Amino acid sequence: MSPPAVRVNDLAWMIGGPQGSGVDSSANVFARACAAGGLHIFGKREFYSNIMGEHSYFALRAHSGLVRSHIDDVNVLATFEAETLFRHAREVTDDGAIIYDPSLGKTRLSDVPTIEQRLAADLKTYMISRGVGETIDDMLVASKQRGVSLVPIPFHDLLERVADEFQIDQLSKISRVVNMLAVGASFGILGFDFEMMRRSLEDVFRAKAKVVSMNAAGARKAYDIAKALVPEFPYRLEKLPRKESRLFLTGSQATALGKLYGGMRFQTYYPITPASDESEFLEENEILDLNGHGLAPDGAGPGAAKEEGASMLVVQTEDEIAAITMATGAALTGVRSATATSGPGFCLMMEGIGWASINEVPVVITLYQRAGPSTGMPTRHEQGDLRFALHAGHGESPRILLASGDFEECIRDGLLAFNYADRYQMPVIHLVDKALANSYATTPVPDLSDLRIDRGALVDGNNGYTTENPYKRFDLSNGPVSPRAFLGQPGTIFWNTGDEHEERGHITEDPAVRDAMMEKRFAKLDLAAKEIPQDVKFRYFGPKDAPTVIVSWGSTKGALLDALDRLWAEGAKVGYLHVRLINPFPSEEILPYLAKAKRRVGIEMNFGAQLAGIVREYTGVEMTHFILKYNGRPMSNTELYDAIRTVIRGKATKRTVLTRGS
Repeated sequence: MSPPAVRVNDLAWMIGGPQGSGVDSSANVFARACAAGGLHIFGKREFYSNIMGEHSYFALRAHSGLVRSHIDDVNVLATFEAETLFRHAREVTDDGAIIYDPSLGKTRLSDVPTIEQRLAADLKTYMISRGVGETIDDMLVASKQRGVSLVPIPFHDLLERVADEFQIDQLSKISRVVNMLAVGASFGILGFDFEMMRRSLEDVFRAKAKVVSMNAAGARKAYDIAKALVPEFPYRLEKLPRKESRLFLTGSQATALGKLYGGMRFQTYYPITPASDESEFLEENEILDLNGHGLAPDGAGPGAAKEEGASMLVVQTEDEIAAITMATGAALTGVRSATATSGPGFCLMMEGIGWASINEVPVVITLYQRAGPSTGMPTRHEQGDLRFALHAGHGESPRILLASGDFEECIRDGLLAFNYADRYQMPVIHLVDKALANSYATTPVPDLSDLRIDRGALVDGNNGYTTENPYKRFDLSNGPVSPRAFLGQPGTIFWNTGDEHEERGHITEDPAVRDAMMEKRFAKLDLAAKEIPQDVKFRYFGPKDAPTVIVSWGSTKGALLDALDRLWAEGAKVGYLHVRLINPFPSEEILPYLAKAKRRVGIEMNFGAQLAGIVREYTGVEMTHFILKYNGRPMSNTELYDAIRTVIRGKATKRTVLTRGS
């Protein structure tokens, strides 16, 4: 019998364990090792909203080509405890493998209290259907029936050997090494160069030489055992030459880098999931070594020296009210200033955002969406804040909304948000969703040579202002954007208040002035709609005459493009309109792409198809089909491929709800 065909550099890998057990570190090591070997990586992190104990897992894809999303199948499941095996064994492909601890074999399903009743009942039904009992050994038997390779690793014995080798008196002191044993075993059956894992350990645990040595020693032992147990596994990972420079980062880190590149020097935050990751990353990088790569403002002459180094300040405030008002105060001094939050924190910022709007203050709010309402599911994903971000606050206040769909857009929008805030003197809300924020990926270093810092209309010195010719911060005579002075700038006295005001900022209730000020503020959105480039507003992918056109936004972009690559390869004529600028909405520009389509499919991670509603509001065009998901788990390209194909074949109902995800 000939050995099975081997798939090289096309792998879906998963590791799971209790929250706080080091699962993230193990996934980080696996991903960085693959990246060091020239492979492309995409990783999805899922965890409960508690600190310790509940189940968490990391699903990673490693591929020779660009990979932008996860799939539902798992080729290698690595685990050292019972719950991960019970939860995810059915996701392992028939030709895949399960790495596990054989000492857990007698553990019963009922012994794992953190498995929800619904899932436990579903697992019992499955195991009965396979003719097995309710233990780990039974689940493994059911997996082996399908052809799954079983890879028992004696984790406890290996830990004892590591403890003896490094003279550790208690196993509890090195309990987290078990994660790296699972990673080492994974690379063993995959035949991947172990040196890549060692390099990755050195990168993750830098300045901790003994930790690196212990983990490497244990991982190598597990590597050798696994390789001997499964010498002809049908999946392999091999090193590739890397043709371009790449970044390995999360969406929140990409957003932070964009802000730094755009000259941000002050950020506030109150801790909240998942927004805190960005501010914590910024806190670790408050001293900037620009190395001559700072951006010069437009119009700067050759004598304008770029900074060789700089610093920024991150402030953890007492609440989100303080966060927005402090960021606004900093912006008034001329500093590029931002705050980052998630839905519940954004709620508290409403009056502060309104104050910034009526005073035409350029401040950036990065809104990391998560599942709501109220506390909702704090660590789960949703695109439910679009309407809220657009309309939040009492009264009508203009704001620009940018929604990033991938890591490069996170970087670019991090900078553009400041440019637009300065240029149009208003709050800019930058929407990033949790799926993007908490995903790891390799991405080519983007070419940002087209970007420049734009500070907008600024007062040059005192500009000849006198008592007879005073500075008018809200000047009504020269278009919607008035030259902006910073607090304390000579000759530029002005007032800021939350009330309606006249040109110098004094409170007024004059109806004519009220009309003029409202029209001034909203005219800036009309100006932005004309000036913001089309490639920032949206992108269209696929054939222009496609009878089926998808409309979507945010983090669905990667999964959609991966699914569409498969459909296009099969000859399907499908277009994809990815909307990035939500306000001002590019209604006239997108209308031609929608008007002639036979089928228009709104794909979103929310219950109400919020972007589709905005499209209908601004263009009069209604979607014929909806593909929605709101269970807190991101869309996979697997389920999108299936759902879109059903629409194309004319077999879909108007509303399809995706439900996959553990």
